[in-house]
Amino acid sequence: MSRIARKFAALKEEGRAAFIPFVMGGDPHFDASLTLVRKLPAAGADLIEIGVAFTDPMADGPAIQAAGLRALAAGQTLRRTLDLVAAFRTGDAATPIILMGYYNPFYVYGVERFLAEATAAGVDGLIVVDLPPEEDNELCLPARAAGLDFIRLATPTTDSERLPAVLRNTSGFIYYVSVAGVTGAKSADGGAVRAALAALRAASHLPVAVGFGIKTAGAAAEIARFADAVVVGSALVERLAANLTPAALEQSPNEADIAVDAVLDLTRELSTAVRQSRRRSAGAGGNR
Repeated sequence: MSRIARKFAALKEEGRAAFIPFVMGGDPHFDASLTLVRKLPAAGADLIEIGVAFTDPMADGPAIQAAGLRALAAGQTLRRTLDLVAAFRTGDAATPIILMGYYNPFYVYGVERFLAEATAAGVDGLIVVDLPPEEDNELCLPARAAGLDFIRLATPTTDSERLPAVLRNTSGFIYYVSVAGVTGAKSADGGAVRAALAALRAASHLPVAVGFGIKTAGAAAEIARFADAVVVGSALVERLAANLTPAALEQSPNEADIAVDAVLDLTRELSTAVRQSRRRSAGAGGNR
């Protein structure tokens, strides 16, 4: 059983949803990013998504685009992102780590090399936004063979004809994109998301995580009542950016501490809302 499967099994026993923060690897620079990732589990993260910085992130809104550019300007590369995961693993062998990004960096790095080094570093899963099921031979199937979960996105425009192809080689969990558009652009509609999740669960036994459009503790709590996991990215990235100083961007020691602490404060707020919401729902018999 993979780390991701073990985590979701444990949370099912607890009767609550997972909280999954997204942070950009290397934002605002490697040392601050490592400090943040290392502290996320104690702040309430059950799994962690780490963004792989890329120059042309077509599914991301302004906040995450800016985070990727900050990381790239500070020298972040795919190899450095793997170093980030490996450093995290020296102190945490339990929290699942998922890399989220676009195919170009993996392709340029070399798929075989990447998968070997990602497995050695302690990566558990991949979300590759721009690889459709028709291209599963490129990375999805090799990743599965290497022991990594390949997590596919389903969206409000994924109809019943398309869904079987989306689910065919998906593992770990399904990532439901709650809004049509880029990250951070709109707010999720709880009623619409609940209906979509019912259709996904009828088609797959995998846990369903909901992301995009979840910005507040109230919104996270609402989604947690019926989802298996809640993903928040843009709100955390925006909180980091709002607390950065010029010295932090210049990689001066400890100058990013205020920004890191601000992200951790929001992580605690969001994760607490997710945990408390699920408990209330479970107590009322609403947990599936």
